[in-house]
Amino acid sequence: MNGDRITTLLRMDGDELLRSEPNLRDFFASLGLCLPREGESATDYFASLESGLLEDLGIERSELGERFAAFVRLMDGLKSARLNQGVESVTIRGGHDKDGNQEALELTVRPGEVISIVGPTGSGKSRLLADIEWMAQGDSPTGRIILINGQAPEAGKRFSIDHKLVAQLSQNMNFVMDMTVEEFVAMHAESRMVEDVAGVTATIIGLANDLAGEKFSPATPVTSLSGGQSRALMIADTSCLSSSPIVLIDEIENAGIDRKRAVRTLVDKRKIVLMATHDPVLALMGDRRLVIKNGGISRILETSAVERANLSRFEEMDNCLQAVRNALRRGERIEGV
Repeated sequence: MNGDRITTLLRMDGDELLRSEPNLRDFFASLGLCLPREGESATDYFASLESGLLEDLGIERSELGERFAAFVRLMDGLKSARLNQGVESVTIRGGHDKDGNQEALELTVRPGEVISIVGPTGSGKSRLLADIEWMAQGDSPTGRIILINGQAPEAGKRFSIDHKLVAQLSQNMNFVMDMTVEEFVAMHAESRMVEDVAGVTATIIGLANDLAGEKFSPATPVTSLSGGQSRALMIADTSCLSSSPIVLIDEIENAGIDRKRAVRTLVDKRKIVLMATHDPVLALMGDRRLVIKNGGISRILETSAVERANLSRFEEMDNCLQAVRNALRRGERIEGV
């Protein structure tokens, strides 16, 4: 970031400035100021503001240029973070199970791969996802170490709220905001510095409806969405908007959505997908699956050719069951199976 860019923006004609940097509208709005007029630079605009107005707003005239520069730096930082996450691999270095037995393994996962995590309820699947989410460095109950691109992550990235490397879709998802679906997605798109907010918002809502068992409109309040609709919306949102290159999914089979398409949607975006699941179709969609037992990773199985062949049969059976579920939803009798 250099001062020349800030100086250029401050001297730019108001209309040209807002066409070039539309997010600066938020800067002026956040201070309670009108926008610069056509032919007026931000510098001239700041100089023309009445002292009484600035006093009412609690702003010193001398601060305006500094606040403008800070806002531009913040926006540039967000854009840079969105473009430069640069995760080429995630490595899980073994820790130990609940009895202290060592996990003798080192597993590396790359973009576009799907890893299934299987095991009984309470075996430690969610703990593994948590270790990855927080990029554990031997400081979690399992003692595992997570490496990004073969190295320990910087502390700034590990604990950063703005630039998280991991997006997690948990089993429990509730909205507390009084907004419509369209308003919610558009707000997120704006915060991600997306240029075509309306287009991206429509794409996400359309994709979410393709995934959801029951459709919803852009005007639906987010607090009215069902659990399945909420997860479909979050998967579509993560796929299209999230800059996080790693996605952790906890038991997507319970969401009542098109789960196979949901996973493929994320893989198409070159995300690293790790999902805890009890679903045989999802488990076999993975390139490998981690078997969790007593809090530790007991085995790593590569999906074999025979299992791939079986996957087609399981998908046929799953499609049959899905047809029955849909018929039940429509209130039909189930007699022609």
